[in-house]
Amino acid sequence: MTRLTLREIVAGALGEVGLDRALAVEPRGRARTTSWLAGERGIGIRHYQSGRKVYVVQTRMSGRMRTVTIGPAHVLTRHQAITVGRRVLAHAQIGHDPAEVRQRARTAPRMDDFMTEYWERCAPGWKASTLETMTGYRRSHIDGAFPDACVDTLEEPEIARWFAALAGRSGPAAANRCLEILRAAMNKAEAWGYRSENTNPCRAIRQNRRVHRKRFLSSDELARLGTLLAEGRASNELVVRTHASAITLLLLTGCRIGEILSLQWSDLRGLRLNLRDSKTGPRTVWLGQEARDVIDALPRKAGVGHLFWNSRYKGPIQSLTHVWIEMRRKVGLNDVRLHDLRHTFASHAAMSRENLPMIGKLLGHARVASTARYAHLDDGHLLEAAAAIGDLVERLMYTGAA
Repeated sequence: MTRLTLREIVAGALGEVGLDRALAVEPRGRARTTSWLAGERGIGIRHYQSGRKVYVVQTRMSGRMRTVTIGPAHVLTRHQAITVGRRVLAHAQIGHDPAEVRQRARTAPRMDDFMTEYWERCAPGWKASTLETMTGYRRSHIDGAFPDACVDTLEEPEIARWFAALAGRSGPAAANRCLEILRAAMNKAEAWGYRSENTNPCRAIRQNRRVHRKRFLSSDELARLGTLLAEGRASNELVVRTHASAITLLLLTGCRIGEILSLQWSDLRGLRLNLRDSKTGPRTVWLGQEARDVIDALPRKAGVGHLFWNSRYKGPIQSLTHVWIEMRRKVGLNDVRLHDLRHTFASHAAMSRENLPMIGKLLGHARVASTARYAHLDDGHLLEAAAAIGDLVERLMYTGAA
């Protein structure tokens, strides 16, 4: 079946419903956007820069997506356009011969094969850390999730069931990340001609609400942890000293765990760290003298570029989780995650009256909105602020002077 054949089917369908066959003539000019009718697969309105709008129908023929005009929107009613569109799709489906069906099967891969193609074509442009994270989510939750679906047959109900089950099994955050990956992949499926325009089955599914933790260490908790970390940095065991130094730097810099563990000696420049890669790209981390002293106390070994080196296993330290679990147990902080040390850095900066843009710059945030959730104030600071403002208002009321 050819594009000309499809146009003939459109003209015939217009005649069947009593409309002029000439309405199917394609208008001149380049289309700006296409909006697809809700609940009508393959039928939509194409908007032109001139302001003209026409109904179109889109279907796959010989392994390719083809779109043809039904007629102008100012002439056809919505009902008429849908009637013609449905007839065209029915004719086109019946008109597929076995060779075209086989070609369609070859050009519209199954989901697992499509995800492999998506990875091969897009992953070279991702950061190494992004690739590692996304590959983990894909292998754990996406591969094999839709065994009977092809990329052009995957529909919203299937995605919704998968998303709900994943949220219950692995948590709302993991489900959100996997949905983001799948949504991006389906956008590429449209761009590469595997799916019709604006048919991404993920677009109407709402992500789980993000619950931002507000846990940070109080002054008393910091003192208890600080004592334990100081003991660790003074230990005779090199690995213990290294682990304690890494966790201390998390507190003193507000860096992410991966940013600290990936540090190399070449990244160190006086009182700053030049991070080659972070969540928001390369950035500079400014060091206080205390943080610089912690780094200077680390042993340097010829031929080893990493600051945090596991001398037992002869490789860079990959994780601090097992060390932190034991450490927090000793000081009674069982509900505190390693990432909460970053919250602690930002929260105490806010309570010291640092403004949000400054805190965001220290944390490496791209947007101030990302920093706002770190600006927690404890009751003591709220009471202090309320008292100060009350005193000011009282002076103005009774003396007229601040």
